[in-house]
Amino acid sequence: MKIKFAIVITVALFTFQPVIMAQTIDAFIEKVYPELDALYKHLHQNPELSLQEKETSARIAQELRKIGYEVTEGIGGYGVVGLLKNGPGPVLLIRTDMDALPMEEKTELPYASTKKGIGNDGKETYIAHSCGHDIHMSVFIGTAKLMMEYKDSWRGTLLMVGQPAEENGMGAWNMLNDGLYERFPHPDYAIALHDDPFLPAGTVGYKSGALMAGVDMMNVTVYGEGAHGAAPHKGIDPIVLSAQMIQAYQTIVSRRLAPTEPAVVTVGSIHGGTVHNIIPDEVTMQLTLRSYSPETREELISSVKRISEFYAKAAGLSESKMPSYWIREPHTPALINDDQLTQQMVEVFKNNIGEDKVVAVEAQMIGEDFSRFGLQERAIPISMFYLGANDPEFLEKAKKEGLDIPGLHSPYFAPVPEPTIKTGVKAMGLFAMDILKNREVMMEEKR
Repeated sequence: MKIKFAIVITVALFTFQPVIMAQTIDAFIEKVYPELDALYKHLHQNPELSLQEKETSARIAQELRKIGYEVTEGIGGYGVVGLLKNGPGPVLLIRTDMDALPMEEKTELPYASTKKGIGNDGKETYIAHSCGHDIHMSVFIGTAKLMMEYKDSWRGTLLMVGQPAEENGMGAWNMLNDGLYERFPHPDYAIALHDDPFLPAGTVGYKSGALMAGVDMMNVTVYGEGAHGAAPHKGIDPIVLSAQMIQAYQTIVSRRLAPTEPAVVTVGSIHGGTVHNIIPDEVTMQLTLRSYSPETREELISSVKRISEFYAKAAGLSESKMPSYWIREPHTPALINDDQLTQQMVEVFKNNIGEDKVVAVEAQMIGEDFSRFGLQERAIPISMFYLGANDPEFLEKAKKEGLDIPGLHSPYFAPVPEPTIKTGVKAMGLFAMDILKNREVMMEEKR
């Protein structure tokens, strides 16, 4: 009887321990939140474009150093790594993105961005954190603080990675090509989050498997034979040809792929001609191709080429005037969350944030280069979760009244900072500590 009683007590103590820790973590987050709020508003008012994150990366490096991390800057451009070795155990990478968007903020918040800069096209543009990377960075620094504060509760090595240039898909590629996994301990796991304007602040969203699509940027240059607008029969019009191709591209997904295989082909821009009355000899189209598998990606690319060349030949163009193609490298691979790691995450969230605050979400066709951290020569499990960022009362009102909800990349996107950041730090910190849990402490608790 004594042995049975001892086992029951031990299990009960172990089961409730995470909840007790979550309560103490709440108090810690409450204490450090004013610093995180100030950081968030500073980052929000001082956004920087992809590949230009000089001041942002310096600030992230400064914050990590203050906490006590060993910091390295200038990895793959403006990449930052904070290293914390805390005994034997797994290596965990936690990533934040740092760049902003070339757009004007229209939220009318007292801390709204009014900053301008020079975009990649050489033109002046407004800059805004309309994708919420300022939220991501604030949660990232809060998590770094929490992991240092509770380092007796975990063992292993922590890599806090501040990544530039997520918006243009270059950042992870640049950091990895600059030796991220050779210069630092190779991760055993990698985790990240993304804010979500369609989830209430205080909640988190999850999905095992495919979460975000792979994205290719593709240019198709269509050639023709120029002529006077009054004599179109004396030329071959590349604008008409391009219009025919665009219509035909729409059959790729509907007729070349299985109905159960998600994919998107978008023609985002078309450039050709200079004046009203001249048929040009060249048109360039800019496409995005979105898919979840390498096989579907290849089918999209080859179908675009096949259709383009068919119409060019049908128009009577010679082999020397077949369309030409450019595909941006690096492309963005599909983000596939590891099933086991994601299930572990869900259990942590349900036990410590509350089952009613943990929401299953659908896959989306947007892209995210966090995927690349798990797809190197030695593949590792990765998982990204969504962090609710909107006012719950507004979302309820919008649902009832059919109001528009400003999404990511909207000039009106305005996260609710306090509950969003607090929930993000708690969720990310507890997930990280569960991955790196201190086995000795656990055994002591069991005894």
